[in-house]
Amino acid sequence: MEQEILDRLKAQDEMLAKIYDSAERTRKYFLLTMILTLAFFLLPLIGLMFAIPFFLETLSQTAGII
Repeated sequence: MEQEILDRLKAQDEMLAKIYDSAERTRKYFLLTMILTLAFFLLPLIGLMFAIPFFLETLSQTAGII
């Protein structure tokens, strides 16, 4: 009886270890996804901060406004 309980506890410990590993792997995937999403969203915005004034200046010079 006692050996059966110990075997079950050991099996549960092994399953908990596998679940923990899976949860940590999923957490890392989510973190990587969040970082890549921010990078692919913020980097173009920063580029546009420099590109839009340049394009507006070129457009105004071409149109002869200034």
